[in-house]
Amino acid sequence: MSWQTFILHFFTYGILLYSIILLICYVLIGAFSISETRSYLRKNSFTDYRMLASSSETPSMSILAPAYNEGANIIENVRSLLSIHYNNLEVIIINDGSKDDSLEKLIQAYDLYKVDFFVNQQIKTKPVKGVYKSTNPVYRKLIVVDKVNGGKADALNVGVNIAKNDYFVCIDVDCVLEQDSLLKLAKPFLESTNQRVIAAGGVVRIANGCEIEGGRLVKVHLPKQFLPRIQTLEYIRAFLLSRMAWTKLNGLLLISGAFGAFDREIVINCGGYSTETVGEDMELVVRMRRYMEELDEPYKVAFIPDPLCWTEAPTTFKILGRQRNRWTRGTIETLRTHKVMFFNPRYGVLGMLSYPYWLFFEFMAPIIEFLGTIGMIIYCFTYAVNWSAVLILVGVLCMGILYSIFAIMMEVLTYNQYRGRKDILRLVGVAILEPFVFHPFVVWSAIRGNIDLLRKRNSWGEMTRTGLATAKKSS
Repeated sequence: MSWQTFILHFFTYGILLYSIILLICYVLIGAFSISETRSYLRKNSFTDYRMLASSSETPSMSILAPAYNEGANIIENVRSLLSIHYNNLEVIIINDGSKDDSLEKLIQAYDLYKVDFFVNQQIKTKPVKGVYKSTNPVYRKLIVVDKVNGGKADALNVGVNIAKNDYFVCIDVDCVLEQDSLLKLAKPFLESTNQRVIAAGGVVRIANGCEIEGGRLVKVHLPKQFLPRIQTLEYIRAFLLSRMAWTKLNGLLLISGAFGAFDREIVINCGGYSTETVGEDMELVVRMRRYMEELDEPYKVAFIPDPLCWTEAPTTFKILGRQRNRWTRGTIETLRTHKVMFFNPRYGVLGMLSYPYWLFFEFMAPIIEFLGTIGMIIYCFTYAVNWSAVLILVGVLCMGILYSIFAIMMEVLTYNQYRGRKDILRLVGVAILEPFVFHPFVVWSAIRGNIDLLRKRNSWGEMTRTGLATAKKSS
């Protein structure tokens, strides 16, 4: 056997084995997701959220919303946060040295004035320039903090220092929350008796194309634009399937930075958000879990499948590429920081299952796919077509499409946000197109993220917003 033939066989059967393992993982994720979703829906049917809304027993919450150049959305979205139904709540907006008119808009819209406020720096941060409250009692829950620019993680740490409540909710300021979102997010903290719930995440949905009035979601529409529409499918798949499955196993490593609740005491004990990574949301969850494992205390990271938070998705490939590049770098930095957990039985499910899965199927998958595609192209130009490799590729593509269609089915059978038959058919359409149009770009963005990390390019990347208010009259 020549060395070329050996390399070809090694490459072909290696990809085949990887694909089979990935297929098994997808099947298991689907099965665990069904089980956990049914369990959640059954338990949730007995909950009266109207009683929780007025109860003094609900945990005290502080909403932390970092804002950097968010002038397009800031007024409407703060109004949305202030209108949330929750008894014991404060809303903290952290202006992270914005260069636009975000702070001026807030001061004018909410009658803000600068107050003397002692900031207990339990977590070290960039300097705070000022703390503002409103002269209008209607906005008594609102606190606006102006600080020197230090990035999202630093802004959140300022919010943690200022917050007075037991739990805080991290949210992107461009998001719109459902009115009962905090009640549902607080529920896991109330229910758990034998485990300490250290964090709880909620589903994030795409708001592009939806009708939003006065900071409230009025009507849900499937986005008209291709990129937001295909991200709608991606988010359904990620939240309804993957995160529900990992919740079942108590192995969830990621809570979206767009919407998640955290035990403030544990966060402070862990040192707050890391400013050394662009993936501060994932890194904090992993560090909190590692902290609890090393203390050998029973704990849980919960996840709520209800559509609770709606956010603006990138509408251009340029902005989308920056986002996915950053996600890749954040994943690698987190895995590298906590590499001691890799197949380490001391960390239980976290070390033996969650970490290896993220390493092999989140970090390595784009690299393997990219190299496999390049290898196949080279081989086709230099040798005969390898039909075994082609069949593997076709099988992987079909598996991905079927997995997406299964996610759409789960959406229809559970929360069914897109109720028109045409919307469902459009989602199926993008599921078929995704492997050929969207996914290759995501893979390439991940490869660029790897390259940028090797070249020590650690910038966040500017995320330009068009503003959710533009979606009001969409149909």
